[in-house]
Amino acid sequence: MTASRRPYAEVIGDPIAQSKSPIIHGFWLEALGLEADYRKTLVTVDELPAFFAERRADPDWRGCNITMPHKLAALDHVEDRGDVRGGIGAINTVFRAEDGGAVGTNTDAGGFYAPLAGFDLVGKAVTVIGAGGAARAVLFALARMGVGPVTVMNRNSLKAGALLAGFGLKGQARPLTHPLAADTALLVNASTLGMAGQPPLDVDLAPLREDAIVYDIVYSPLETDLLAQANDRGLETVDGLEMLIGQAALAFELFFGAEPPRDRDDALRELLTA
Repeated sequence: MTASRRPYAEVIGDPIAQSKSPIIHGFWLEALGLEADYRKTLVTVDELPAFFAERRADPDWRGCNITMPHKLAALDHVEDRGDVRGGIGAINTVFRAEDGGAVGTNTDAGGFYAPLAGFDLVGKAVTVIGAGGAARAVLFALARMGVGPVTVMNRNSLKAGALLAGFGLKGQARPLTHPLAADTALLVNASTLGMAGQPPLDVDLAPLREDAIVYDIVYSPLETDLLAQANDRGLETVDGLEMLIGQAALAFELFFGAEPPRDRDDALRELLTA
């Protein structure tokens, strides 16, 4: 007797054990009573071509989320129908199109923006730490929010400067050791610094104004040293689960054709932090 098959999606990366995406998508699939699965799969850079070739041939595959270090490299192995390469320049989601194609897109930008929708940041100074795939999505969103000027802090200042220019943002590139600008209204850590197993993020928040927002996309640990420092100062904070859940919600609809039950976010956060 042949085992029954059902649709599935997954998250790929290297490493992948830390990913909370299966918890999120599994929670929504169960809540909606959908007969589908969501997995996590370790894929190295060398394995990317074979991975996508195999998945395209699998009729049950609905797509994948992409985490480090594949957000740029994966673009070479999927269709780019929305010119993500010319826009954000990195993908975090691949979905199966109606015609069977594997199409790359980016839900990070929307996930990043969602928790900031209620704040007035037009024309206000922003500092972003990092210049990788996640930073690209952050800068893409910031360019459309009308913020400015933007300072990008990164080990490689030349790379940071090129990103600013690429997104048409006015601002400056600075090394990680540079003090924060006192007029920063929003500070975003878009790097892996401060993540469990990664080097710490050594930033002094003392120069920040009292109404500044500190946003850390790292979600493991949930309260990073950066957020702990911000909380000690009484600053507004946004943790990494906000962006993680937001981008996952957009991907979930692409994979499974249904809106996730966002009215159950509190229960989902409890599950993710248990």
